[in-house]
Amino acid sequence: MLAPERQARILKELQLHEAVRVADIAATLNVSEMTIRRDIEALDHNGLARKIHGGAMRLARLSALEPGFLLNVDKQLDGKLAIAVQALALIQPGMTVAMTGGTTTYQLAVLLAPELERLRNLTVVTNSLKVAELLYRQQGSSDLKVIVTGGERTPSEALVGPVARLALGSLNTDICFMGVHGLDSQRGLSSPNWLEAETNAAFIEGTTRLVILADSTKFQVRSLASIAPMSAVDTIITDSSVSHVTAEQFTPLVQHFIKAPSAAAQSAAAPIRKSS
Repeated sequence: MLAPERQARILKELQLHEAVRVADIAATLNVSEMTIRRDIEALDHNGLARKIHGGAMRLARLSALEPGFLLNVDKQLDGKLAIAVQALALIQPGMTVAMTGGTTTYQLAVLLAPELERLRNLTVVTNSLKVAELLYRQQGSSDLKVIVTGGERTPSEALVGPVARLALGSLNTDICFMGVHGLDSQRGLSSPNWLEAETNAAFIEGTTRLVILADSTKFQVRSLASIAPMSAVDTIITDSSVSHVTAEQFTPLVQHFIKAPSAAAQSAAAPIRKSS
């Protein structure tokens, strides 16, 4: 098999998978690992793939499209629910909790609502109309306080812009659960909406602990507007579909990288943590 044929096969695999390993491709094509390494170096040099330790990763996807809430709410639902279960475990009674817009943070609110009597005296600061409505309707006698930022409404049912930033500038929170459109190891967190990116940055400035809720499709995505670098993130919670390569790449960048087990899993997932 000629080099162009091998490289085309590698690119085809990268269309199906986020990353490939040298050993796997070499075995499939019945060639040496050194040959595959040279092919990957050529693809990297030509800007067609990214060379990583032990293999190759497809190039980061760029996106300036802002999907609506209803369009996304049912996508990757099992993964979002698994993420929300892990996130709920971080909430303690009496906390001031920030929750940004997005369908994954909404799933956290869905799980939080029936637990409000147990997790009493919470204050929830949010720019999500869906989250605010859900929690307010189900607060019961839990002494829940819901603070809505105000601002300009987006297709994702979030309130953004100068009014939202002004409100957030005077508030401090114990923990912030943030959904993002994209995470990139080099460019950090991003959103297709510039005003939403600025508003999320204001959430980050006022919180003690930033927890990113992101299903596996959000990794290596660069959206239009940057929110913050990876150094601002304490914890990433993602689903079980995230690749081992991605987990290895992002684990050193944060304090805690938690891979949530699927709903069908019978045992609790162990967090992937940075080595001491």
